[in-house]
Amino acid sequence: MNLKIDELDVKVLDNRKLMGEKAGKDVIDRIHDLLNKQNEVSIIFAAAPSQKELYEALINSDVDWSRVNAFHMDEYVGLSVDSPQSFRRYLKDNFFDKLSFNSIHLIEGDSIEVEKECRRYENLLNKFNPDIVCLGIGENCHIAFNDPPVADFNDTVLVKQVLLDEACRNQQVNDGCFPTFNEVPKEALTLTIPAIFRAKYLYCVVPGPTKSQAIFNTLKADISEKFPSTILRKHTNAVLYLDRDSASLISKS
Repeated sequence: MNLKIDELDVKVLDNRKLMGEKAGKDVIDRIHDLLNKQNEVSIIFAAAPSQKELYEALINSDVDWSRVNAFHMDEYVGLSVDSPQSFRRYLKDNFFDKLSFNSIHLIEGDSIEVEKECRRYENLLNKFNPDIVCLGIGENCHIAFNDPPVADFNDTVLVKQVLLDEACRNQQVNDGCFPTFNEVPKEALTLTIPAIFRAKYLYCVVPGPTKSQAIFNTLKADISEKFPSTILRKHTNAVLYLDRDSASLISKS
């Protein structure tokens, strides 16, 4: 099933595997197309179990990764790169270390000077101007770590420090990333919504029954920071990939 909600293309596949394969094919085709026109491509990647099938497709592709620069979109404050829950660690273990990128740029959430780290990463984003973002949507409709209390469609910076709301921290436990709620860090560094929106192409992969309400709100609610992912409906080159579980509420509406 294919839908168009405002500017957002929505593709619903029968299961999670097919969803990941379709998203992977589309991202791979876009990378090839861009590399035919420019020397390098820069991509921002989400670090989440929801992206597993997409990343498997990318790992098994024929993309010339030596012409691709990799970024990610958020990191917990205070966690070292060696921490099992670190997003840097997740991406390195499951994706980055399996390919030969031209460059990999990591947010150092354990930096002593947090504001300086935000500006360092912002300068990198300005230098490379990412072409593609591969992202997900949180249970509270966050994109990156732009939870409803801190989301700002008109942020004047590209990277900022944020407090994580309770729903976001609970999701980290639900996803199996942390054993208990109290172990989930309270703060993170995140790319802002304008930083994500600057990319020419957005590919958003959201599987599973726990995301069904977030998808309903993303597609049916008014566009506002109360549901940050609703802003995707304003991007002219964004695609949302769902499986039957995550799409279950919109299919009934």
